[in-house]
Amino acid sequence: MDMREVYVVAGSFVGFQLFFSCVSPVLSSNFTHGYGKLPPHKLNDWNSRLVSTVHALIVGLFCLYILWYDDAVNEDPVWGDPNLVKLNVAITCGYLFYDLVLLACNWRTMGDAFFVCHHLAALYAYGYVLTRGVLPYFANFRLISELSTPFVNQRWFFEALAYPRTDQLVVINGIAMAVVFFLVRIAVMPPYWAKVFGTFGTPAFERLGLSAQVAWIVSCICLDILNTIWMYKIARGCYKVITNKLRGGKVDAKKTNFVNNHTD
Repeated sequence: MDMREVYVVAGSFVGFQLFFSCVSPVLSSNFTHGYGKLPPHKLNDWNSRLVSTVHALIVGLFCLYILWYDDAVNEDPVWGDPNLVKLNVAITCGYLFYDLVLLACNWRTMGDAFFVCHHLAALYAYGYVLTRGVLPYFANFRLISELSTPFVNQRWFFEALAYPRTDQLVVINGIAMAVVFFLVRIAVMPPYWAKVFGTFGTPAFERLGLSAQVAWIVSCICLDILNTIWMYKIARGCYKVITNKLRGGKVDAKKTNFVNNHTD
């Protein structure tokens, strides 16, 4: 791994930690009246989700830029010039390390085993991108999923501020969350795996070696299983909210929890 990526990972880790500890409390208290009334464990969750949203917007938009304008990566998805992709992945790795530390320190109130599995699987695969510069297209493509995170976090913000589940803003965000989550995490699976299968048996694929091949395929399978589970929970919750809204009934928050934790 080049020193540039080491510095970016470390800077990302420190930067997101500072945002969590210093920036988010100030911004939230000034712009959200209900923030100061939240219990301590929810304040931590709130701040972590605001950090999560900032990270998602940075890497998600950077990911789209690379997909649209980085010809070297698009033309050679396995061994193309990984310069910009490694920068984006390094930012994400710093965030993932920060978030794992945060979860470990607040496991009783914020712990989620699925969430830890998601982070570890991502770090396992991204490690090969940073150290060997391989699979830049596929690593970047996976980061498209971050574009759904702001909607997931916004759903939690509404719930923390005690917005009714039938409130129009909550319903609109819930529908948008389900649609975007499906588009960037589920609908992309067929074209992604078609691209993966298209590399099998090629000299570029053989050049990767068994360890990188296993890390790539296994981590992607794990992430897609987790995304499918989360999609099911989101779709079920969204369906219940919409049907209750149409019937004019009340919604039980405990039974319509779209997803237990933020998904990055």
